[in-house]
Amino acid sequence: MTDLEQQVFTQVRAIISNEEQVIGRRGILIPLKKAIIADGDIRNVIDIVSSDPALSAHLLWRSNSADHAAPEASKNRSLKDALVRLGQVNIYRYAFTFYLKERLDELQEPYKKLVQGYWTLTESIAIDAVDQLHQLEGVNINPDEVQTLALFSVFGEIIALTAFAYLNSGCSEQYPIAALKAVIEGQQQTLTLEAFESLGLDDELQTEFLVAHNLRATHNVNSPGLVLKRVLAKRGLLLKPI
Repeated sequence: MTDLEQQVFTQVRAIISNEEQVIGRRGILIPLKKAIIADGDIRNVIDIVSSDPALSAHLLWRSNSADHAAPEASKNRSLKDALVRLGQVNIYRYAFTFYLKERLDELQEPYKKLVQGYWTLTESIAIDAVDQLHQLEGVNINPDEVQTLALFSVFGEIIALTAFAYLNSGCSEQYPIAALKAVIEGQQQTLTLEAFESLGLDDELQTEFLVAHNLRATHNVNSPGLVLKRVLAKRGLLLKPI
């Protein structure tokens, strides 16, 4: 790693460690996380989500898109039905990705275009992973767990690029994007794991991410990570190639 790349690596890591700087001030995420950690009444979660109509619509859409193989008559028609089916952990994961996408849309060019390319990739991976799940027999895996996990497939790259955009926005002399590219290629695993840790995402998501990227073995045939691993392997995106 060159001196310049080391500077970029150090400063990007510092920004990643600041949850507010990366995800921004999102008033709903904090009370939503507290309500889920408290493992209280689902009605509290419903009330919090309902306070943002855009998030409510997004969660309703997500809940139906993950379970697209279900009969039309069983589709969720109300937010309450959708949230009850999703379960609180998936609600928070979807909400996090929803507000993260909003944050990414606020970036300046050329970073906005670059990070949106990654986001389009995650959506494509999520579709493939859910399709892969519906082709499997003899497994009992929640499609929303597969879909939420897939949305974090290239999480490290997205967060690192976002942090780099904020780094350059505060500098009089811009760091070259090539330096970040070299850092991501050489330190992708470190940046990804630190992003998971700093942004307070649930331990199960982190564990399944490791399984999906061939960084941890599992004997659980119902692991969402194993489903995603097949998709990532075909695309050549595994952090640890098979």
